[in-house]
Amino acid sequence: MVDFEAANARLQDLLDRVGSPRPVSADEPLYCGLDVGTAFIVLAVVDAAGEPVACAYRFASVVKDGMVVDYMGAVDIARELKEELEQQLGRELEPCAVALPPGTEGLDGGVVKNVAEGAGLDVVAVFDEPTAANLLIGARDGAVVDIGGGTTGISVIQNGHVVECIDESTGGTHFSLVLAGARGMSFDEAELYKRDPAHHREIFPVVKPTIDKVASIIARAIDGYDVPEIVLVGGTAELTGIEAPVEKALGIPVHKPNHPMFVTPLGIALGCQAAAAGDLDA
Repeated sequence: MVDFEAANARLQDLLDRVGSPRPVSADEPLYCGLDVGTAFIVLAVVDAAGEPVACAYRFASVVKDGMVVDYMGAVDIARELKEELEQQLGRELEPCAVALPPGTEGLDGGVVKNVAEGAGLDVVAVFDEPTAANLLIGARDGAVVDIGGGTTGISVIQNGHVVECIDESTGGTHFSLVLAGARGMSFDEAELYKRDPAHHREIFPVVKPTIDKVASIIARAIDGYDVPEIVLVGGTAELTGIEAPVEKALGIPVHKPNHPMFVTPLGIALGCQAAAAGDLDA
């Protein structure tokens, strides 16, 4: 089973850097990971050792079902995040990696890259989201499942190598739509209500059918593979207890690290550092 101790420590360090970056020298190499998600855009920065240096994020509605639908809005937010961190660090940020839902490379990969470059970042690598997440998690055998706002992406890993990578349309947006319909809320109200951990126990039965849909997507993705463990990441995985019904449906141990929303952006930044060092084919 994956040991989350090191990943959790890095994730907590990253969150501690929001608004309070670690001091760095003027010439110290820094590497960025830009995660353009359905609900949030996150910019994470690590040093040459892969240790978190800075992080900033904004709520965004620029992506739908894994595809960028508001290009200029995404560029503006990414630029704001870059400028915010540059002001805090007192220096410019350049090398960057990005990620996108599996299977959308031909459709949207160029757009996500262009968002980063439009914000003034130099893209050195493009990853699929669950594979980027595993650069932090370090699973050798199993499946990493990134439950984002619009889609669920799955990377099946054997002996440390990705052997299958798929993405389907179901994620946090669908949770919010179900909650809004059941409770007579607007979509925006449901989004905010859903994010508060104090409401998770209450809304769990309402969104349970959507959790079951996510489980069915995972089941199709891992069919035919020996998968001893599943790791959940992504913003929707923040829902308290989401791993239990997925585990029951699949009959496979399901776990998640702390702060799963930040796993992918931190993994992307680690991928940027590794790619710049020539340690990855990306």
